[in-house]
Amino acid sequence: MKMLKSTLAAALMAAGLSFSAMAADITVAYDADPVSLDPHEQLSGGTLQLSHMVFDPLVRYTQALEFEPRLASKWERVSDTTYRFHLREGVKFHSGNVMTADDVVWTFNRLKASPDFKAIFGPYEKMVKVDANTVDLVSTAPYPLVLQTATYIFPMDSKFYTGTTADGKDKAEIVKHGNSFASTTLSGTGPYIVTEREQGVKVEFKRFADYWDTDSKGNVDNITLVPIKEAATRVAALLSGDVDMIHPVAPNDHERVSGADGIDLVTLPGTRLISFQMNQNGHEALKDVRVRQAIVHAVNNEGIVKKIMKGFATTAGQQGPKGYVGYNEALVPRYDLKKAKQLMKDAGYADGFTLTMIAPNNRYVNDAKIAQATAAMLSKIGIKVDLKTMPKAQYWPEFDLCNADMLMIGWHADTEDSANLTEFLTMTRNAETGRGQYNCGYYSNSEVDQLIETSNVETDPAKRSAMLKKVERILYDEAAFVPLHWQSEAWGAKSNVGAAEIVNPMVMPYFGDLVVK
Repeated sequence: MKMLKSTLAAALMAAGLSFSAMAADITVAYDADPVSLDPHEQLSGGTLQLSHMVFDPLVRYTQALEFEPRLASKWERVSDTTYRFHLREGVKFHSGNVMTADDVVWTFNRLKASPDFKAIFGPYEKMVKVDANTVDLVSTAPYPLVLQTATYIFPMDSKFYTGTTADGKDKAEIVKHGNSFASTTLSGTGPYIVTEREQGVKVEFKRFADYWDTDSKGNVDNITLVPIKEAATRVAALLSGDVDMIHPVAPNDHERVSGADGIDLVTLPGTRLISFQMNQNGHEALKDVRVRQAIVHAVNNEGIVKKIMKGFATTAGQQGPKGYVGYNEALVPRYDLKKAKQLMKDAGYADGFTLTMIAPNNRYVNDAKIAQATAAMLSKIGIKVDLKTMPKAQYWPEFDLCNADMLMIGWHADTEDSANLTEFLTMTRNAETGRGQYNCGYYSNSEVDQLIETSNVETDPAKRSAMLKKVERILYDEAAFVPLHWQSEAWGAKSNVGAAEIVNPMVMPYFGDLVVK
C-alpha cells in the first residue's frame, strides 16, 4: 500500500497536482512509549503527547507560544478570580457521547485529585458549570497563569469513565504504575483513537471519523508509534525507510540525518532543564551546603554540552532559561575543580565518600552518557558513585520512591514559567498540595516556598519577576540541585512529512494537523 501511494504521489506531483488531500499512514519512532493511557496518571512528555492525539485541551500553544482555541472557542476574565470558557458545541467523544460542561467540570475535579497534576491546579478553588456549554474557572486569589493552566485541561468522557468494572473497581480511579480501567481504556475528543497497544512494542492510532475539527488539513489516517531505545537504531530505521519520523535525534547523528537524501532534520531551541537532585534524606553528607556546592562545582556541564551534547544544548546555571520571567543573568555555570576540593575539605570530607546515583537510559538525549560523565567528574573530588541506569518504564517507579542519593530529572515548565520548576522540583514536599512532587532532593526553604506562593497571585509582571529572580538566587547559593543544561530538540522526518509545521517547544507534535504529501 505504501509503495502504491508513493508511486501515485510521484505521478500526481509530476502532473502538478496536490497529494496533500489524500490519506496517509505513518510510523513514528520515539525513545519510549507512553507508560499509561490515563492522561492524569503521570505528568510527562509521553502522557501529554498521547493526550494531544486522543484528547483535546481547552486551549493549546502555537509554535510561537501564543494561545489558540481548541475545545474552548473563546474565553474572558469576568472578575479578578474568575475566567469564563465557552465550549464548542456538538463535540463528540469517541464513545459517541456529546461533550458538555459536565465533562469539563468532572475532568477538572479529577485533575485536582491527581498526585502529579494537583499542584498545577492548586491555585484554583473550583470549576463551575454556568450552562451546558460554559464553565467558570475560579481561583482562590488573582492568578496570572490561567490560560497556561487551561492547556492541561483535556476533557474526559465522564459518562464513559463513571461506574465500576466487572471486578468492582472504580473506572475513574487513578493508579500510579497500575493496571486501572483508565490506564487501559480510552474515550476522548481527539483526532485519533487507540486501536491496539502492546506496552514496549507499539501503539496504533486510527483517525476518528467524527472528529470535530473539520478545518484541520491533517491527512494521516493511521499512526503507529514504536519505541526504539537506541539513538543509532532510530536513525537507521528512518534512513532505511522503516519509519517516517523519529524523536529525538541525538546530537552526534545530526549531520548524518541532515545530509541524507529525502530526509529533513527539524530543530527547535529547547527549554527542558536536565539536572540532578541530591537526596538529603538519603545521604547525611548532602545535608551540608558545602558538599552540595562542591558537587555543583565539580560537574563540568560546559564540557558535557560540548562533548556529549555536541553543542546541541545550552549550559544551565539555574532552573529557568533565558526568556523565562525568573531568569537571572548573573547565575552562571560554575565549574571549578579546585574550589570543589576545598569545599569538600572544609565540610570534613577531604577523603570523599560513596553515594548511589540513578538515571534513565532512554528518556533524555544522551541521558546515560551524561550520568556516566557526571560520575567520573565526582570521582575527582573523592566521591565514588554507584551508578545504575535503566529504561524509562523502570526508572520512574524508582524515582517516585527517591531510591538513590542522586537522581536525574528533566523538566519542561508546564506553564513556560520558572515558578513551575520550583513548584515541582525544589519547593518543600507536600503530598496534600502536590508541591515538591518531584523534589527527591528533599530540599526545603520556607522563604522559597513563600516567594513562589506570593508570585502565583502577583499580576504585576515587574514585581513577579523580582520574586522569581530571588528564588533562583537562593537555589543557586544553597546548591539546591545540580543544573546541567537546557536540552534542545530535534526530529528527523522524511521530506514529504510536514514535520516542521507540527513540532513545537513543548515537544508534543500536533499529529492531527500533520500533512503528508
